[in-house]
Amino acid sequence: MNSVKGKRVAVLGGAGFVGSHLCERLLAVGAEAVISVDSLITGAAENLSGLWGEPRFTALTRDIVDGLEVDGPLDIVFNLASPASPIDYAKLWLETMRTGSIGTEHALGLAERKRAVFVQASTSEIYGDPLIHPQAEAYFGNVDPTGPRAVYDEAKRYAEALVSAFRRNRGVSTRIARIFNTYGPRMRLDDGRVVPTFVAQALRGEDFTVFGDGSQTRSFCYVSDLVDGLMRLALTEVSDPVNLGNPDEMKVRDFAEAVRRAVGGGGKLVFKPLPQGDPKQRRPDVARARELLGWQPRVPLEQGLRETIAFFRQVGHSRGGARA
Repeated sequence: MNSVKGKRVAVLGGAGFVGSHLCERLLAVGAEAVISVDSLITGAAENLSGLWGEPRFTALTRDIVDGLEVDGPLDIVFNLASPASPIDYAKLWLETMRTGSIGTEHALGLAERKRAVFVQASTSEIYGDPLIHPQAEAYFGNVDPTGPRAVYDEAKRYAEALVSAFRRNRGVSTRIARIFNTYGPRMRLDDGRVVPTFVAQALRGEDFTVFGDGSQTRSFCYVSDLVDGLMRLALTEVSDPVNLGNPDEMKVRDFAEAVRRAVGGGGKLVFKPLPQGDPKQRRPDVARARELLGWQPRVPLEQGLRETIAFFRQVGHSRGGARA
């Protein structure tokens, strides 16, 4: 399989931030059918509004924890189902763990029955608060299985183990993408992650809330680059985990200043205590993605921020977000 053209694809979590962009891209490059499956617990049907009326697209409102069946053949199953922001998984802690465990098992069962390629959206949180920098796929991490972030982190680690076991023992063709910080249109302004938080504060003229001293680092990958990486991964035979993210690292306080410049507003930086388990460093080693997928991020931060900010200016009021 070297193209998704003519393929039937299921996107679990298809109404989410990344999932909706993936659905659009799959259809744009000629997929025969795209089926979004989403419980809408954190996703939003309006994220898919641009696909309403598209005859090749179907949106199913279902929770994969309750079981999963999709009519007709499938060639690829992308599993992006899970709350993904700290605010969401703190509130939806049990749902998060069940989605990563029971839901992932149901998703793998679907791929097995359909003889489809299974692509698991994992996370850089696999590495915990890393002692090795940058983070390569061979690093086992520095993890805390009982801290407040563990409901998400451990669910993703369990899911990776489950995916690998289905590959070894059931012969399912699986892929694992370890996704680093991703941003772009359709993020929720209130989801607690650094990009929408800083953009919302800048648009409102508020102070920037920086946890710790702002020296902790992140690397930001624009959503179109991530979607490209996920699709390339699905079309390979690479079963080992692959990092997908932007290796251009920056301090959180410097990112706040980048947002200030892009928005043209915002207050001073206000520092607050660093939450427990918040990683000090995040930067992917993407050598494996470059070598095996021919992939690397291409959208510069300035361009990605412009497009993200334009989206928030347009829809911020209707989503309880920023005042333009």
